[in-house]
Amino acid sequence: MKVLAINASPREGGNSDVLCSQFLKGASDAGHSVKKINLAKMDISPCTACYGCRNTNRCVKRDDMELVLQELINADVVVLATPVYFYSMDAQMKIMIDRCLPRYQEIKNKEFYYIITAADPEHTAADETIAGLRGYLRCLPRAKEKGIVYGTGTWDKGDVYKHPSYKKAYETGNALTGKNKCI
Repeated sequence: MKVLAINASPREGGNSDVLCSQFLKGASDAGHSVKKINLAKMDISPCTACYGCRNTNRCVKRDDMELVLQELINADVVVLATPVYFYSMDAQMKIMIDRCLPRYQEIKNKEFYYIITAADPEHTAADETIAGLRGYLRCLPRAKEKGIVYGTGTWDKGDVYKHPSYKKAYETGNALTGKNKCI
């Protein structure tokens, strides 16, 4: 299977980034093809709701989102990783989601996993973030949420190395079988 991790953290080597790498290491060790996109390194402008994509299925903006969209379409499994900022997903993730508009119907039959990191130690700190990600999946044809890795209680860069989510991310990626693929 093709496994794509979308890391929205602006912090290279930050907790979300590390957990993405762990998930992908597990998936790679299980024999899957893996790729990670770091949104903070991409040139992706916000959607302006011009609807220039309505008839062309192409955004009028020419930036890195074209590449991200194609990777989303090509993947079998997608990992969406975001830190929680003020009890919501970060701006990089929201911009990416909004910019899927031209081709969101082509992002179909995918399994999705979420990686959520937050300073607050309670899983409920991620409720609004998860609700936003679930809203995105509701728009994608036959998308299926498969699991969540909670890195809650991680604030400082590197906190995740001594957190149970570090092992959980690897194990979740390593357990991918392809047998539950959405049809």
